[in-house]
Amino acid sequence: MKISIPRERRAHERRVAATPETVKKFVALGIDVAVEAGAGEASRITDAAYEAAGAKIIGDLAQLLADADVVLKVQRPLLAGEDGPNELALMKRGALLIAILSPYADPDAIQQYATAGVTAMALEFVPRITRAQSMDVLSSQSNLAGYRAVLEAVNVYDRAMPMMMTAAGTIAPARVMVLGAGVAGLQAIATAKRLGAIVSATDVRAASKEQVESLGGKFVMVESEEVANAETAGGYAKEMSDDYKRRQAELVAETLKKQDIAICTALIPGRKAPTLINDEMVHSMRPGSVIVDLAAEQGGNCTLTKPGEVIEINGVTIIGLFNIPSRLSADASALYAKNLLNFLTPLVNAEEKALNINWQDEIVAAATLTRDGQVVHPNFQPANA
Repeated sequence: MKISIPRERRAHERRVAATPETVKKFVALGIDVAVEAGAGEASRITDAAYEAAGAKIIGDLAQLLADADVVLKVQRPLLAGEDGPNELALMKRGALLIAILSPYADPDAIQQYATAGVTAMALEFVPRITRAQSMDVLSSQSNLAGYRAVLEAVNVYDRAMPMMMTAAGTIAPARVMVLGAGVAGLQAIATAKRLGAIVSATDVRAASKEQVESLGGKFVMVESEEVANAETAGGYAKEMSDDYKRRQAELVAETLKKQDIAICTALIPGRKAPTLINDEMVHSMRPGSVIVDLAAEQGGNCTLTKPGEVIEINGVTIIGLFNIPSRLSADASALYAKNLLNFLTPLVNAEEKALNINWQDEIVAAATLTRDGQVVHPNFQPANA
């Protein structure tokens, strides 16, 4: 059995799908591991470190993928017509592809995986159950994104974060509002508090109140019966009614006028990011304020966000950078690679050194997009199926 780890080729991606630590674990299972030359450079991992862990370094992508039983990636493979080699075409029929495949962003790719005979598993679909916590790539990467978002804000904010009492006068602490108290939001709250800011947060899920307050933040939310059902069984926020959105927007608008930094983290799987900050709210913020929009790649929580850019409007800086976890590539890769190891290990029969997948397993069933030349995930069945 052979696992191959290619270099990531999509723009803004600096992570890698394996580390020397996880390579050692795979080799200990009796699996051959091949890594493309230079795959770990952007995550500060040398080819020599992979070789010392037991991996074979291969410089040619076609050679790397041709006989791979399992292909581990961070982002979905490049396809025909995209900028770079057609990675999918280089994989053999029957290969198992495991990555953050972003199927909602490119649903046409799913049929291509099936046509190529590749079994594709999307790690972001791993259910949020106790048994799968160590495989949860969304949580591991969002945690780092929330931390980095605060640092990105501080980098352009031209005042101090904590209160400072000096002989020359007192500097007031910065006020930070976090919109969306999921994994990224909670880490943003914790980071801003550690830097000395006064922090408030909002979320449609009432259960977030206790978590926010435990970190020292003030919870801001419209009280409504609708809030009781604002969370899916998988732990994600649901889209709320237009009336709730209006009332929540009014409350956020009033709160934002007093804030120095806003961190937006709200995402709904498979949908455009909900609008939390509109043009009018941006213009109501004080000059020198900063907005960091972690939802930029899904349309943005702020209506004025320019995906991939840092802009200034009416004295307010809006940061819409792509792929924030990748800006912490060394740690992001270490956590992601461990998630992959924990996901793949139960699928391997160590005695036979081969894949032995239980397709009825709850985790496997939730993550599998294609199998045996067919699209099998219920969310992506053809309309006439």
